[in-house]
Amino acid sequence: MTDGDDDSGAELTIDDEIVARARIHAREVLREHDLEIDRASLEWSVTTRARRRAGACRWDADREVATIVLTRQAYERYEWSAFAGVVRHELVHAWEFQRFGESGHGPRFRERAARLEAPRHCPTFSEPRYVLRCLSSGCDWRARRHRASKPVKVPDQYRCGSCGGSYEVEHAESGRTWTTASGFGGARAALGETW
Repeated sequence: MTDGDDDSGAELTIDDEIVARARIHAREVLREHDLEIDRASLEWSVTTRARRRAGACRWDADREVATIVLTRQAYERYEWSAFAGVVRHELVHAWEFQRFGESGHGPRFRERAARLEAPRHCPTFSEPRYVLRCLSSGCDWRARRHRASKPVKVPDQYRCGSCGGSYEVEHAESGRTWTTASGFGGARAALGETW
């Protein structure tokens, strides 16, 4: 057997490593904290499509199976201790789904996450592409966006999430700002391929 090969001769991938480490960590956490999760009804996968979420837990109610989806880019950017926190966070979601058929970040989640020393919210692993910032004096509301959603494209049709005032959108990489749909189009055209 050569380095990177398993007994069957197939080469192991980074995704195999992520799932293996996460499963080992999960087994230790479940044993140490007596968290009742049916491991036979727990699946694991890795994605490269996520832009900001380090992990997610999906519930298939028909099959009664929770799938923990971990993001390769987060695994590559985080230290293991931070990524292990993501695994514990998603384990709490899996526990809630299996036990209650639903999951969120409410009091039940917070209490269980604290027991497991899991973060209530996982940190994003990438910088936002856009920053929304309130224009009202005295309001420090900000929102981050990774995609050009409607509030990014047509900010004059939306309001500040805190005070209800107008806001501007900043293209984080260039520093260009706009407050209207035409401003969005102008910024996009001016940036061209660097958009």
